[in-house]
Amino acid sequence: MDELGGVSGRELLAGARRVVVKIGSSSLTDDAGALDPTAVTAVADALAACRTAGTQVVLVSSGAIAAGITPLGLASRPRDLATQQAAAGVGQGLLVAHYTRAFAAHGLTVAQVLLTAEDVIRRGQYKNAQRALERLLALGTVPVINENDAVATDEIRFGDNDRLAALVAHVVQADALVLLTDVDGLYDGHPSLPTSRRLSRVSSAADLEGVVVTGRGSGVGTGGMTTKVDAAVTATGAGIPTLVAGAADVSRALTGEDVGTWFDATHPRPRTRRLWLAHAAATRGRLVLDDGAVRAITDGKRSLLAAGVVGVEGAFEAGDPVELASAAGVVVARGLVAYSSEELPERFGLTSAQLREEFDGRDRAVVHRDDLVVVARR
Repeated sequence: MDELGGVSGRELLAGARRVVVKIGSSSLTDDAGALDPTAVTAVADALAACRTAGTQVVLVSSGAIAAGITPLGLASRPRDLATQQAAAGVGQGLLVAHYTRAFAAHGLTVAQVLLTAEDVIRRGQYKNAQRALERLLALGTVPVINENDAVATDEIRFGDNDRLAALVAHVVQADALVLLTDVDGLYDGHPSLPTSRRLSRVSSAADLEGVVVTGRGSGVGTGGMTTKVDAAVTATGAGIPTLVAGAADVSRALTGEDVGTWFDATHPRPRTRRLWLAHAAATRGRLVLDDGAVRAITDGKRSLLAAGVVGVEGAFEAGDPVELASAAGVVVARGLVAYSSEELPERFGLTSAQLREEFDGRDRAVVHRDDLVVVARR
């Protein structure tokens, strides 16, 4: 798949209009798990050179919780949510202060942007995030994005910044996504084995057959190669080529050298909202559909009407993301529901005409097709 007027592969990074770069905690901390200012400066220097060359850069940076470990006197990364939030509250300011100084040395201004999953599953909120990021880039800043760990709960977390970076790459319409890690790419076996070889390019899912990817990453991070491959699949499926490379190779990566593993884009870009629905936060409930409704939304690409809903699972409000499943329990789609879980049961099986008669002329779809994305076929 060609990008940027026919340029394909990693060569496009050297002349990209806009890239999203993500770096993990393990690449920003020392052996004790504390934030390493020299590592922060190194990535800032590389990104500043990229910015000076004419490419807009959005940085998704982990490290807030790790940065808070030492100031709070903690021995290691906390496991409970409350202490993680406390560490993030302390560490986020330290992390951004280091980035601010590092980029200022190149005459660049940093803009801190903290997101939760709520910011990308609610229509108004993700539009606000999109507008804010576009304006920050137009003003010449380097947005530094992190999940808002100080307030995010388990139910509304992205889970890892690799996933967040893939979603951000789509919302800012990036030409490419670069995921930096402490391994210099994806290998066909464990990187420490002499028989393992680095995969230079992944053009399709077939190139990943037989490749075993395991591990959650370092003691200060939440990711690992598994989350990076998942994020690459998400991004490339949304039309954004992705490079997974070692943080030490960031300068070479951004100039198009053969480092890391390049994932070709596999699909055209979907509408932003559809990507959010497919990959953002956990759904709040489930609608059970009859066979006709399943066919209508999957094959017919139609809105979900009340006539095809036969059951509701979970508690949700109007506007929440929900799963749409067959009677057999197969999830076929996700969407933003127009009714709460309390309102829906009295509308089960009613036609549009019956809805208008029973509810003062109101017959809106349960999930409009513009707010619906198919995730599996029958």
